[in-house]
Amino acid sequence: MSEGLSDTFQRAPAAIPPIEIAFPDLASYAAGNDGTPYVWTFASEYAGPHVLVQALTHGNEVCGAIALDWLLGEKIRPARGTLTLVFANVSAYLRFDRADPFASRCVDEDFNRLWTREVLDGPRRSVELARARELRPIVDRVDHLLDLHSMSEPCLPLAMAGRQRKGVELAKAIGVPQHIVIDSGHAAGQRLRDYAFFDDPANARSALLVECGQHWEAAAPRVARQSLLRFLDHFGMLDRGLADQQLDNVTPPPQHIVEVTSTVTIVSDAFRFTEPVHGLQVIRRAGTLYAMDAGTEIRTPHDDCVLIMPTRKPKPGETAVRLGRFVS
Repeated sequence: MSEGLSDTFQRAPAAIPPIEIAFPDLASYAAGNDGTPYVWTFASEYAGPHVLVQALTHGNEVCGAIALDWLLGEKIRPARGTLTLVFANVSAYLRFDRADPFASRCVDEDFNRLWTREVLDGPRRSVELARARELRPIVDRVDHLLDLHSMSEPCLPLAMAGRQRKGVELAKAIGVPQHIVIDSGHAAGQRLRDYAFFDDPANARSALLVECGQHWEAAAPRVARQSLLRFLDHFGMLDRGLADQQLDNVTPPPQHIVEVTSTVTIVSDAFRFTEPVHGLQVIRRAGTLYAMDAGTEIRTPHDDCVLIMPTRKPKPGETAVRLGRFVS
């Protein structure tokens, strides 16, 4: 083990993590109810914000789809305002193969790296871009976004708050998950949660991305459901009786904030971590070697360096890991 590395490594994960959850059948949601496939919108008679909750930004991240399937099945409607529910990349979801479960993350490209005007208005074509362009007018109408995700490796849930203070305040107001990450996304492209007005500090519209745990662990759908319910409750969209019935009645633990200090982008096919790594691992000493890329040593830039979502499958141009530190 390299000097200075945290002495609490987790075991290396199995080649394919166990699939502990059942995948919902989305066929009954295909038509939608507002003219867009797999999009459902419900408006209250009482004025309020327009909230969008999205699942399946990536096709193998199932917990959000389970949460939306539950919400729709329970016929829960907003007590005020407008609620839009989106199953985003269903084309990738329908390709899920238990023998190769990571392959259905996308069809052609990452749906969550497309959200700039230049890309959306540009000449490129892909399954994901077509869907993003289809959903863009809906996104442009909403006030607040909750984007439900999960992670390839076991890790405590994370609230990805973006780089603006309003994102952190939203994550704190929701109260879960316990760990909030201040970050600016990926070099490979812009996420939906950072799209346009969501990333404008002068605009009141806000977004939160929640990583609910490992893709297929049994606990992830519960995190997704509680995040969804708390998000709606924060904006006054849950009937009080329903909130009392469905929200956990325990006080969430204090939240901790990790601020990203740098992002490591993979240069070559030869990238590798030199030691076992896991999400929220703390490497105590600056200058500790933890990865190699095309013969170049990659070392921690500062003491108490937090590893955020190290990649499972390195790919040139993609993020290997984000590095951060705990802040008050």
